[in-house]
Parts: sequence; C-alpha cells; structure tokens
Amino acid sequence: MADLVHLTPERAGRRILRSGVAARSRGSSGDSGVYCMPVLPSFTLTHQWVRELKRWHPGVLVAVRIRVPDSQPVTVGHYGAQPRQLTAAQAVAMVRGLADPRGYEVFVPRAVAPDEVRDVRRIPQGIGWRYQPDAHGRRPCACPVCLAPGTPGAAAVRQRFSDDRPNPKPELMAALRAATTPDEIVDALWALGGRRRGGAEELAYLAGHPDPEVRETLAEVLRSYRGAAARTLRATLADPDHA
Repeated sequence: MADLVHLTPERAGRRILRSGVAARSRGSSGDSGVYCMPVLPSFTLTHQWVRELKRWHPGVLVAVRIRVPDSQPVTVGHYGAQPRQLTAAQAVAMVRGLADPRGYEVFVPRAVAPDEVRDVRRIPQGIGWRYQPDAHGRRPCACPVCLAPGTPGAAAVRQRFSDDRPNPKPELMAALRAATTPDEIVDALWALGGRRRGGAEELAYLAGHPDPEVRETLAEVLRSYRGAAARTLRATLADPDHA
C-alpha cells in the first residue's frame, strides 16, 4: 500500500473521517481527483505545501493520511511540468528518490474511500514554501505574469512591491511595525528594502526574532542599507552562534 498525505481545511476533517476525501480537484487531463504528497522521511517535505495552500485556504489546514493500493494509477510530477502516469507505488518511489522533491505532487484520479483514510492530524502552519520553491530570500514579482489576477492577497503584494509606487519610508516603517505574523514581517521587510535607505538601527529589534525566515530576510534586505548600524547588524546575523 502507498502512504500519501492530503492537505485540507480543518473544518472538513470530521466529514473526511466519515465519508472519505471527495474528488474535487482537477488533474492535468481535466479528470477529478485528490492531490497528495507521498509520506517522505522529512516531515517538512511531506507537508511542504502548507504555506502555499494557505494563500488559497485561509484558516487552519490539517493533514489527512491516506493509503491506496500500490497498483492505483496516479499522475506525478512538478506542478510546473507535465506529470507522468505511474502506479502509486512507482510515484512514491520516484519522489522519494529525488534530490529535491519540492514542488512535486501526486494526483489520485478518484475519490478516496473512508476505509483508505488512516487519520486526520493538526500540523504546524508555517511549513514549506510560498509562491514557488526557492522563492525564499527573493523579492516577490508583482507583474501580471508572476502574480495572476485573482490570486489571494495579490492587491497587497502589488501595493508593496510594485516599482510604480515608491512608498515613503514612514509609511513603510509603519507597515513593518504593524506586522505581527512572520509572513507579514517578511513582506514588509521586502517592501522596505526595495531601495537603498539609511536608518538600519530601526530594524535592530528584528535581529533576535524567533522565526529564521524573518532573520534571513532581514540579512538580505540589509544589503541595500549603508552605514555602521547596517554593518553591525549584518555581522550579528552572520554569526553562526546568533539565533
């Protein structure tokens, strides 16, 4: 049997335990089914789609562990490429053998029966990548090609990152101080670091932030800052003993 994980809003958890996972998604050929990831040795890679899916499904997501026959026909591939048609066992083996399985997905072209559902578990909500693998540490592109109309949060991203709107620094700093979640802080930092600015000491309070992505984004943004304060902060963040 092939072990897979399907991510879904928490509110659907009880229904799934009773009735299984409905075939509500569309595959590359237009057939209905369920998107999953193989259970991998890495918990993070197994649940890598959490942060990206939360852009489209606000609220808490849960992981549905399912088990389908090894011979079950599925498609598997990177979300940006044409998938391959394999059996479930072959698809799991293929993804497990990849050096970098980020962005891969398995599509089961049918509903998942209740007796194929093993359990429904709550998982951390900050796992994985947003926008695309390797997007971390890069300023989001607000052009219509990279950020399609209708994308949840697109207006906010365009407002922050569009080169056509040079926000005043006081407005950008106010947005940063108002940010509460790591994702909001990261987005605000990118908006602030889009141009060379002074006053790096205003960002010093983030050097000890518990979220590593915030600290890494701060280090990247500080490259556009000048002055002693910026150099000190960059040295602090580069120190391997600093966390």
